[in-house]
Amino acid sequence: MHIDLNCDCGESFGVWVMGDDAAVLPHVTSANVACGAHAGDPLVMRQTIRLCKRFGVAIGAHPGYPDREGFGRRVLPMSVEELEASLLAQIGALQAVARAEGVSLRHVKPHGALYNLAAQTPVVAETIARSVAAIDPTLILVGFAGSFLITAAQNLGLPVAREAFLDRGYAADGTLLPRSQPGALITDPAANLAQALQIVQQGTVTTAYGLPLPIEADTLCFHGDTPGAADRAAYLREGLRAAGVQVCAL
Repeated sequence: MHIDLNCDCGESFGVWVMGDDAAVLPHVTSANVACGAHAGDPLVMRQTIRLCKRFGVAIGAHPGYPDREGFGRRVLPMSVEELEASLLAQIGALQAVARAEGVSLRHVKPHGALYNLAAQTPVVAETIARSVAAIDPTLILVGFAGSFLITAAQNLGLPVAREAFLDRGYAADGTLLPRSQPGALITDPAANLAQALQIVQQGTVTTAYGLPLPIEADTLCFHGDTPGAADRAAYLREGLRAAGVQVCAL
């Protein structure tokens, strides 16, 4: 058994700090680095890539809606052309910084509202997939397991990684619980590990209503911007290892 463990990072901006990337990154295998639109800035992008390089973590672009005030968690009314241009600029910027540091991008994972909309909206999913393919058709596109984004990427011949969440609650229809609802964010380390092992070993996740839901995943997302994230990440990595699960990058 093997699984990739990814986290969102590089989301600080100027003097404002989000999360503790230096403490979390040693415990994951893939990093989704903000590209300066919903969060991050050129200096933070470079510093985060250097951290990933130091810890041997695969680097991915994490583009989102250009909405710092809403942290990329609000849908912006953008045309297909506007969205595609924004994605090209964001991914291309991170790719250039990575190249300057002597490393390459491995994957792309949309952020927040863009990720959620792409899971349910074919035209958005196709726009993202087309943008990634235009930049580098060998980049792995990470998307919600069973979503339109995975289908759109496969239709263009892009490699894909189906993603599940070990620290988010699932609704009965297989979508993530809205963050405004109780149980949407799971911060108990034992519960995180239990959900991760259930996904990897059994191919199911238990919904908020207590029913098992089939799910196939190549990568598990861990949110590193919550209190105690570094300790939980270390606990999770060791728990997976002890259960015989190999944690490796995509």
